[in-house]
Amino acid sequence: MDVKTIIEKAKELEDYIIKMRREFHMYPELKYEEVRTSKIIKEELEKLGYEVIRTAETGVIGVLKKGEGKTVALRADIDALPIQEENDVPYKSKVPGKMHACGHDAHAAMLLGAARILREIPFEGTIKLIFQPAEEGGLGAKKIVDEGHLDDVDAIFGIHVWADLPSGVIGIKPGPLLASADAFKVTIKGKGGHGAYPHYTVDPVAIAVELVNGYYKIPVREIDPLEPVVISVTSIKAGTTFNVIPEEAEILGTIRAFNEDVRNFIIERMQKITEEYAEAMRGSAEFALTMGHIPPTVNDEKLAEFARRVLSPLGEIVEPKPSLGAEDFAFYMTKAPGLFVLLGIRNEEKGIVYPHHHPKFDVDEAVLWKGAAIHSLLAIEYLKS
Repeated sequence: MDVKTIIEKAKELEDYIIKMRREFHMYPELKYEEVRTSKIIKEELEKLGYEVIRTAETGVIGVLKKGEGKTVALRADIDALPIQEENDVPYKSKVPGKMHACGHDAHAAMLLGAARILREIPFEGTIKLIFQPAEEGGLGAKKIVDEGHLDDVDAIFGIHVWADLPSGVIGIKPGPLLASADAFKVTIKGKGGHGAYPHYTVDPVAIAVELVNGYYKIPVREIDPLEPVVISVTSIKAGTTFNVIPEEAEILGTIRAFNEDVRNFIIERMQKITEEYAEAMRGSAEFALTMGHIPPTVNDEKLAEFARRVLSPLGEIVEPKPSLGAEDFAFYMTKAPGLFVLLGIRNEEKGIVYPHHHPKFDVDEAVLWKGAAIHSLLAIEYLKS
């Protein structure tokens, strides 16, 4: 089956892909709760003759082997977010407080479309379709890697629908695409008392303010200005009323970087600032990481060049700006060369203009067939190469 035929097959599956996307969208499930979603995926793959393997609690892997050869993996994530949907559409989420606000419903549907195409194509080798749970903070990709499902994989490809790109435009960037991610918590202990007599207290709120200022000086005064990093404090909690200085305060936040050495330096500096600033102000504070570290997503340069050539018949391809967002797809890249492709879904004429994780996020369904074509072309052409 040639490239033109694969693209035509993908277009023929447009209605099916949209139908599956809406099915997943209406019944979103959070990380490690994707029971209904994975059941549907399992049934669809079994109908097509794939060997089905359960993985990472609520994930599914479909395996299609045709003779000897290399092994290529394609990945889609399947979990939703704890967001109340505000779109007025026929396929609006039917689950209060839960929504596919990042496009994982589209990812799963596009990969199911590719499953139908790949079944019909002769090839030599093995294709693994990974339907991964818990991308949103659950490190589902790490579990799949730890279970050994990438041990025999020669290359892995993933797609993310992208709100910053116009509908149908494909984004391929060699090298760093997405940042590493860490979450931190700082617990500050002082001495409480009356708000009118601060000299009798050790104010943890004052310490918190100094710590935030200290953290924010790290990127601008201790790191090369050309090195992309972000430290964001996202929560400060202390006290319960207007006239009482509390005993404790808490700070939460995130660290993002493209360079692991820079990331390690930031953590070292934050720990030192935390302890010594607090001590200087007569209190104490403890810095801790609260989430498993997600490494940066760094695309293999040879695969990026390969993909640009293979996907050129699908239309415009651009090199997107790197983002300080993070993706656990990076864990797969610790085991095999990988490429994370972006597919634009922004369509101002249709009002599809909201960013990921927004309660009005939506995708331009008219381009989802292209995702199935991307998966299929990358897998087949890689096995041929």
